[in-house]
Amino acid sequence: MVAENLKAVEEKISAACQRAGRRREDVTLVAVSKTKPESMIEEAYGTGQRDFGENKVQELIRKRELLPEDIRWHLIGHLQTNKVRAVVDKACLIHSVDSLHLAEAISKEAAKKGCTISILVEVNVAGEDTKFGTAPEDTIDLVESIAALPNLKIKGLMTIAPFVDNPEKNRPIFSRLKQLSVDIAAKNINNVSMCVLSMGMTNDYEVAIEEGSTMIRVGTGIFGERDYTVKQ
Repeated sequence: MVAENLKAVEEKISAACQRAGRRREDVTLVAVSKTKPESMIEEAYGTGQRDFGENKVQELIRKRELLPEDIRWHLIGHLQTNKVRAVVDKACLIHSVDSLHLAEAISKEAAKKGCTISILVEVNVAGEDTKFGTAPEDTIDLVESIAALPNLKIKGLMTIAPFVDNPEKNRPIFSRLKQLSVDIAAKNINNVSMCVLSMGMTNDYEVAIEEGSTMIRVGTGIFGERDYTVKQ
């Protein structure tokens, strides 16, 4: 099932890139493997998939120890400061940095471990009360503050769009995040590159790609609904 689903997702990614006049290699697919068993991840790995996303620190660490070393693990869920120490050198990219306080905690732990951590600043473009992320109007100030911290590298922005029945409803969300990344890039802030735009999930990633996403996070479209999984 996983291999077939990945093939279907790949075809949709390629078609969306073609419609947008973009190169397929400019979009990274992160397979969101949260709650999924190692066997399903291994099936995806067997097709060549190497980027996987986890919401919880404990789950990322456990799977990282059990699965091939060349997997690139992305932390896409909300990160609490008391979990920073455990994950700071385990994830290739932390997508969900939404405050200076959290960035300071990551910077402090990265310095202790002598490494530099790549992060994205999470933006709550839709302004949903149930979502984490800084407000769009506060993003530039936050980026400038985080950029001054040692042992961190801001690679871009991330957002979680609302779950909608029609993906077109999220097009303005993606367009606004793209414009925000362009505005930040134009400031040429030291230690900041806007090369990653993490937006788009199973129900709307094609629209996100058309609006400039460079990294999509697809779970259900690859692994199926949670009911399909084997209990761990």
